[in-house]
Amino acid sequence: MQKRPLGNSTISLSAIGLGCMGMSEFYGATDDTESLKTLHTAIDEGINFLDTADAYGPFKNEELVGKVVRQRRDEVVLATKFGIIRDPNDPAKRGFSGRPEYVQASCDASLKRLGIDTIDLYYLHRWDQITPIEETVGAMSELVKAGKVRYLGLSEVSAQTIKRAHAVHPISAVQSEYSLWSRDIEESVIPACNELGITLVAYSPLGRGFLTGQFQKFEDLSPDDFRRNSPRFMGENFAKNLAIVDLLKRWAEERGITPSQLALAWVLAQGENIVPIPGTKRVSYLKENLGALTITLSKEELAELERISPKEAVAGLRYPEAMMKVLTV
Repeated sequence: MQKRPLGNSTISLSAIGLGCMGMSEFYGATDDTESLKTLHTAIDEGINFLDTADAYGPFKNEELVGKVVRQRRDEVVLATKFGIIRDPNDPAKRGFSGRPEYVQASCDASLKRLGIDTIDLYYLHRWDQITPIEETVGAMSELVKAGKVRYLGLSEVSAQTIKRAHAVHPISAVQSEYSLWSRDIEESVIPACNELGITLVAYSPLGRGFLTGQFQKFEDLSPDDFRRNSPRFMGENFAKNLAIVDLLKRWAEERGITPSQLALAWVLAQGENIVPIPGTKRVSYLKENLGALTITLSKEELAELERISPKEAVAGLRYPEAMMKVLTV
């Protein structure tokens, strides 16, 4: 397995990690047996970087991932997150908190659900924009001093917020959506990470599955799939984005690779400090994704992909408008 260093740390991550969110929620039916098999297979294949959050489920995903991590603790760099408040009795509701007392309580709860003593990488999932980021990160740094957390991360924040946070305590990773069709962080977030030696963890590197080429119409999404509420999957946007994906699919097939492998190879080619975490709950997709590690895209091929799928070509927002207001601030 190829490795990439985790920023401002002494450890390395597998060049491709595993996003675990979909094993418990959001992308249609779940199967814990298959998910557990996928987690074990990932570790067997050399993936050491697993990503979860207390909001996934809510809580169920940490409990699921914990079953495997407890058995294979020395083989795993575990990342989890806090900051999104969800009520198990009404999961549709969302709140956000970065208050110092909430930081402590959330960490203790995650450790209990996971069944471990220390979290390797602890992210602020979303900044509440009320609590000064310095106060939240200050509270997170207390967790490091207490031995409950090893390294700190932020998710979906601006370059300015990254720099403010890093001045309080070294930030090891920033998690943001990044793929062939989500590239808004290239202007300032990625340069800030490069400047400060921070790893960029790219979530949804397959465009929430759209870049795999498996969706041909909106109805291909199951009724309970949250992507039905994503602007990029709706109406005219779907058709416009599908036209781009069809071009990428044809480009990949001409080279004997899958669209998923192409999308991941593109992310991997954007910098040695970038680690994609494609999510899957199936062993077959996991192994397909790992095939991207054998692909090296030339400068000419990258330029050709830029012509096929320029960053301004994607139609629709990443999230519904209300949710976009809490991103990259």
